[in-house]
Amino acid sequence: MQTLTIKPSLSRTTMLFAIPSLLGIMFFMMPVITESGMTFPLALMAKTAKSLLGDHIFSLATGVMCISAVFSLLTTLFRPDWITGSSLLSALFQTTPVWLMVRIAGAGFAVMAQYKLGSEMVWSSNTGGLVFFDLLPSLLVTFFLAGLLLPLLLDFGLLELLGTLMSKVMRPVFRLPGRAAIDCISSWLGDGTVGIMLTSSQYENKKYTTREAAVVATMFSIVGISFSLVVLTQVGLQDHFLPFYFAICLSGVIAAILLQRIPPLSNKKDLFIDGTAREHDDELIPEGRSALSYGYELALERAAKVDSLKSVAAQGVKSGLGMVFGVLPVVMAIGTVGLIVAEYTSLFSLLGAPFIPLLKLLQLPEAKAASEAVLVGFTDMFVPSILAASINSEITRFVIAALSVTQLIFMSETGAVILGSKIPLNLLELLAIFLLRTLVTLPIIVLVGHLVF
Repeated sequence: MQTLTIKPSLSRTTMLFAIPSLLGIMFFMMPVITESGMTFPLALMAKTAKSLLGDHIFSLATGVMCISAVFSLLTTLFRPDWITGSSLLSALFQTTPVWLMVRIAGAGFAVMAQYKLGSEMVWSSNTGGLVFFDLLPSLLVTFFLAGLLLPLLLDFGLLELLGTLMSKVMRPVFRLPGRAAIDCISSWLGDGTVGIMLTSSQYENKKYTTREAAVVATMFSIVGISFSLVVLTQVGLQDHFLPFYFAICLSGVIAAILLQRIPPLSNKKDLFIDGTAREHDDELIPEGRSALSYGYELALERAAKVDSLKSVAAQGVKSGLGMVFGVLPVVMAIGTVGLIVAEYTSLFSLLGAPFIPLLKLLQLPEAKAASEAVLVGFTDMFVPSILAASINSEITRFVIAALSVTQLIFMSETGAVILGSKIPLNLLELLAIFLLRTLVTLPIIVLVGHLVF
């Protein structure tokens, strides 16, 4: 009787693909229902880490930013061999003069916020205190844990399989690789910053071109479901979550289709980070092959290239440290400045004034009050819902809350993370994309609002 034997190499490769990929799905994309609502394992791990660190996490965050500033300054001025000769340290601390100043500012703001030093304008609970005490602890542990675990999604074939399966949708509709759907799912179920980390890593590894990375980061790194519910609760409309999230998804899809076809995103080149062009599309399914079988084949090929788990783990540590030392000071610096402008100047009220005629045209009640919240979301996503909470009209509160989520780019977090990454977008481009997203998504959200209220 003939027995079926499995080749050891194939068996090993299959397991090397299956086990890490399933773990990656579990950590980044598997919803978990808790007493406080829906979350996902990575968020639970981050919450546990924050709890274990307690108040020490604030000193840790300040220490990280001070080390980033001091070592970056040292590297820029003296270029010591022990830094430039190390691939890890040079990646962490070699930066441009502009980003060096941002890191120094971030460290300075962190010290001022933690110890309430200097001007209250900087460390107030509505400005630097908000960024330092409310945002940075979560970002610190999330960045590091996500960096450690990202190789589970990136290095063992999962993106090759799912990318091939999704290519028939993502390519014609969004002009993006199928793997971009994974960025969206990880953001949708978890956190927009995780999606940006994934996008940046894919760009650095030549899986996305400049255009693709810019589009994915600004169109698909949406706020997670759990935080969307927090925003809706803030404006007292938590009973309307289904139409609320439908408005977000519908307007977001339309924005992603339209905005990548106009500047500034359309000006981005379809070249990789090193300036080379894509020679062939790995996700293009050969004639006569099914998407599933071809994607599985690509996944096994990718898994077979893994030399050792130790090297994969080392890359994860490097990625996590890079986000912690590189992006945390950017969030602190830019987030604080943005909130100072929003809190102590009338700039966003003045900028929002031209929206009053549009809001009246869309028959939105309390248009003047709404206009003051339309653009302030560029500083922080939660600020518009705070302003909207005092508005009497339910439809207006609904629109402002949904708009604040779909605008997607807010400088206290996602915008600063994009600027701190290798994704090729500058501040003016992010501002332009923010404004365009506002103009495209606002009428769609208002339409949904009129159908609901």
